[in-house]
Amino acid sequence: MSTIARTLPVQTVKPGTSGKRHYGTHIFLIAVAALWLIPLVWSMYTALRPKADTDKYGYFSFGGGFGFDNFVQAWTQGGFSKYFLNAVLITVPAVLFTLLFASMMAFAVSRVSWKFNVTLLIMFTAGNLLPPQVLAAPLFEMFKHVSLPYWFSDSGNLLNTYIAVIIADTAFQIGFCTFVLSNYMKALPSDLTEAALVDGAGIWRQYWSIILPLCRPALAALGTLEVIFIYNDFFWPLLFIQSGDRLPITTAINNLQGQFLSDYNLIAAGAMITLVPTLIIYLVLQRQFVAGLTLGSSKG
Repeated sequence: MSTIARTLPVQTVKPGTSGKRHYGTHIFLIAVAALWLIPLVWSMYTALRPKADTDKYGYFSFGGGFGFDNFVQAWTQGGFSKYFLNAVLITVPAVLFTLLFASMMAFAVSRVSWKFNVTLLIMFTAGNLLPPQVLAAPLFEMFKHVSLPYWFSDSGNLLNTYIAVIIADTAFQIGFCTFVLSNYMKALPSDLTEAALVDGAGIWRQYWSIILPLCRPALAALGTLEVIFIYNDFFWPLLFIQSGDRLPITTAINNLQGQFLSDYNLIAAGAMITLVPTLIIYLVLQRQFVAGLTLGSSKG
């Protein structure tokens, strides 16, 4: 045994090889992180500076004092409390409808064998490649010709209502969520639904009581992303809502624009205020978000 051991070649590892292997990766990640953080840090820095100091020293300078006066002025001048409520009235239903319809469609194309499941999945995925601006005019005309009672809509149609924005956001987000959830559901064991089918469970029972509870990590991850996507949406509310008091928070920054002069310190403070809700949601759901992404990747 000792003779065989002496004849086996011994592999030597050069010192520092492992560190050099990841050296370029670390540099790349640090550079990307800096590119993402520099605009955020600079916006926060600009928001804390008075406009007088910025005019005196310039935007790319470090002179002057700091304070929260811009945040207080932006909150009161921009009417952020009212616009936050409008954003909640749009974001919460849109996210819930998106996850509900996407989970139903994902179940149909991943857990049920029928003729058009792959075709529909391709159609839903391809819909994400279509720019929203292409359908802006057709959707505007379609919503304008949908008659509604005046007690429900003061415009007599879907325009100038939260429903129009919710429909547009839901329709354009379902494709992405369907694609992610279908891949997640495909990784679940088929024995689960087969055993339920033997026990007499129908399609709805299989979806609601078996598959959907197992998709909670994926739903939490998608819910976090969808809240950020829909909350930050600027295009559809600006297109469908004409009344300024119904616009969401992303359009409230327009109230901080002057007619002839813009206070960029005040606008930066308003942008930082709009960032707070999405940051809180991400921090609260961070564990579920990371778990959903990790499980989805490991089960592929």
